[in-house]
Amino acid sequence: MSCSLSPGSRSDALQHGTSGTLPHFLQEPDDAYIVKSNPIKLKCRARPALQIFFKCNGEWVHQSQHQSQEHTDESTGLKIREVMINVSRQQVEDFHGPEDYWCLCVAWSHLGTSKSRKATVRIAYLRKNFEQDPQGREVPIKGMIVLHCRPPEGVPVAEVEWLKNEEPVSSDGNIDTRADHNLIIQEARLSDSGNYTCLASNIVAKRRSLTATVVIFVNGGWSLWTDWSVCNVPCGRGVQKRSRTCTNPAPLNGGAFCEGMSVQKSTCNALCPVDGGWAEWTEWTVCSGECERQRSRECTAPEPKRGGRLCDGAALGTYNCTGGLCTHSLEGSSDVALYSGLAAGVVTVVVLIVAVTLYRRNQSEYGVDVIDSSALTGGFQSFSFKTARQGNPLLISSSLQPDLTVSRTYTSPICFQDSMDKELISQEPSLFDPLPDLKVKVHSSFMVSLGVSERGAEYHAQKAHPQTFPRGLAPDYSGVRVEGTLRGRREKSLLAPHAPSTPSRPPLRTSGVLGHAGGRLVVPNTGVSLLVPHGGIAEDTTWEMYMVINQEDSSSTLSEESQEVLLSPEVTYGPPGLDLSCPVAMTIAHCAEVATDNWSIRLKRQTQDNKWEEVMSVEEESTSCYCLLEAQCCHLLLESPGRYALVGEPLSQEAVKRLRLAVFGSADNTNPLGYSLRVYCVDNTPYAFQEVASVERVKGGRLLEEPKTLLFRGNSFSLQLSIQDIPQFLWSIKPFTTCQEFSFSQVWASNQRPLQCAFSLERYSPASSQLSCKISVRQVKGQEQILQVYTSVVEVRGGVLCLSGGGCLCSNCTTMSLTGSRAFKIPLSIRQRICATFDTTNAKGKDWQLLAQKLHIDRNLCYFARQESPSAVILSLWEAQHQDTGDLDSLASALEEIGKPICHFTESHCKTSGDILEQ
Repeated sequence: MSCSLSPGSRSDALQHGTSGTLPHFLQEPDDAYIVKSNPIKLKCRARPALQIFFKCNGEWVHQSQHQSQEHTDESTGLKIREVMINVSRQQVEDFHGPEDYWCLCVAWSHLGTSKSRKATVRIAYLRKNFEQDPQGREVPIKGMIVLHCRPPEGVPVAEVEWLKNEEPVSSDGNIDTRADHNLIIQEARLSDSGNYTCLASNIVAKRRSLTATVVIFVNGGWSLWTDWSVCNVPCGRGVQKRSRTCTNPAPLNGGAFCEGMSVQKSTCNALCPVDGGWAEWTEWTVCSGECERQRSRECTAPEPKRGGRLCDGAALGTYNCTGGLCTHSLEGSSDVALYSGLAAGVVTVVVLIVAVTLYRRNQSEYGVDVIDSSALTGGFQSFSFKTARQGNPLLISSSLQPDLTVSRTYTSPICFQDSMDKELISQEPSLFDPLPDLKVKVHSSFMVSLGVSERGAEYHAQKAHPQTFPRGLAPDYSGVRVEGTLRGRREKSLLAPHAPSTPSRPPLRTSGVLGHAGGRLVVPNTGVSLLVPHGGIAEDTTWEMYMVINQEDSSSTLSEESQEVLLSPEVTYGPPGLDLSCPVAMTIAHCAEVATDNWSIRLKRQTQDNKWEEVMSVEEESTSCYCLLEAQCCHLLLESPGRYALVGEPLSQEAVKRLRLAVFGSADNTNPLGYSLRVYCVDNTPYAFQEVASVERVKGGRLLEEPKTLLFRGNSFSLQLSIQDIPQFLWSIKPFTTCQEFSFSQVWASNQRPLQCAFSLERYSPASSQLSCKISVRQVKGQEQILQVYTSVVEVRGGVLCLSGGGCLCSNCTTMSLTGSRAFKIPLSIRQRICATFDTTNAKGKDWQLLAQKLHIDRNLCYFARQESPSAVILSLWEAQHQDTGDLDSLASALEEIGKPICHFTESHCKTSGDILEQ
């Protein structure tokens, strides 16, 4: 079809003033889709335009198919023409060109023509079948979910929407529905379980995919093991067990049940008590002036052990002489003796009445009620035990068999002897050394009981008690009035802990040359060791490494602002500049009772300017080091050499330090009939007790009773020691020393230094070769322990510290170092295979995190995550934990629970896990 302007049209254009303007399209045709059989309309509108015609697929559309309208723009006076045509489905289907069906508009004015854009016309459709339906998934909690969806082919392209349980799913920080029609959930939650459907739609129709069911499951996890049950037999070989449950977490939605054993059994050996038995009687003595002969026997066949009963019966036998063997004095002499005795008795009663009267007059001031004559001798009689029966002075108590292994708690004060009495009376200068220049007034219950008008005794000391108390507490001096200024809370105690008198002590040190194979440094009997893992030192490189325990004053370790106490020895490892590729494992024993949350325990490190800085708190997570706190010791993973120590700040009065109590005995070199008992109270760490052992080794002392543990509370109350049940007819004790006392601050801030007190005894006769007594060690309003002494005073075993039962402490121990495979429990080949297996993330989650969980090393995992080989560091920590026990079965059990029995890491056939690890 052709189109041209007639002369009449040109004249109309001139009349309408359109000269100089080309047509401008106000509306161009839009792309359109034919839905089913419904035709579509294409529109064009231009200004100024004399004529507008459509051209489709390169051909003019007939004029009869155009629908046109014309009107004048009131603002400009120009004509606006609008044209519309219909396009049917048949027209589009009949067109077979290289392109889609298209149309455009051509508008004329007197100056020429203008063309619009091309508009395509397509037949809309949406096929029924999806190219890819989403598939159901079972995903562990916190796993990633990806559901794929490819919608059916369609024109126009279908839009995709996701439904969960028929409700639309919207994108958020965890769910993404925009990624190429797929649904992505970054971290699965239990609430993400459900039925998911992919919905595709366009202008023609909507299509639904098959439903995909997503299940979020939780694998079961073991709870912590319960404590071991008591041995099922009271004596001999038995069995004990512990259990755990699959509730941490419990399996959910088909998750796997916990693998491994829910109950563990172990053999146990309960030591049987040994009851005491009498030895043979001695020969009868000659008839005495009292017409009496005596003989004695001792409870040594055998000696009572481990709570066994003491011998029943009398240790001393007597009978009257007969047959004219007894010699009597004159009757007059007897009368004189009788009257003299009566007079002495009357005087004694009068003195007692005066003393008690004076005491009761002042009892409200001193807070103690003396109800017997023990105040006159400086001691007290414990109300917990009966006195020995007459005629049996060797027995602790013939009528009562106390359980000496049981700790008891008292709330009422028993001993009120103070340090002043000890200083005035005791001749042991090493027990309590008062320092000059601080004026202290001490109220002495001893002087009050004697009726002395001077109620206080003054003496001077240079420095004050260490003022180290739990937060919010103040010391209880129980009647001690301090005059003057306390200068410095960390200075030496007024009653200084007794320690070896040497001016300086050489540090305990061990060293060794270590290389690529690694090794272990150990200071024996101190609870301190250092493990250098295999591969920590570069190949073809060696370091002479050392470890030192500081034995100097440790007060600088503690913060001046907080109430810190030293809980472990200060340990240094080096040399400085040590270059290792992985952390070392250091083990340090401590004396804190960590079963309750009454401590804030921190690891400190000494800086280059000899100041101490906090490295970490054991309750917090850190990426710089790792701390595994156990009941008796702490295992540290460290990366920088230096001096380290554990300090603690008590958070309440319930904070507890563990003290070790031990009693040693030796003959008095200055008195052939004398015998000295020395009681030590020391922080319950192996290192602290080694100091005691070193001192006693020099003195030739013998350990007379197994050391016991006393839980010392941070309640500001003192520690009292008293000797009881001394055989009255065989032994005497130096006056006013039966009860002695350590202040709270001395014990609480002892800083790994031993406290000592001494009891000096004397035999009446060289024939008395046995000593039996009890020593009570108790904290006021706290716990008490009884140390039972039963020993021969004539037996000498010089230079060795021995138990009365025959066991001896190490007297010639040397430091040691182990290198290479001898230093490790796990063979190198097995260790390397375990690391290779667990360092690689597994789809089922059986990676190093699960290994840590099974080995109960599952806190502060961020520290392991930053290591090059997390599994290797975990195994190093396990090695440090089990260096003494050698418990390889626990590692084997953990691997079996994961589903990787130890034979998986060896080339041997599986026998038992322990056998393979031992190879």
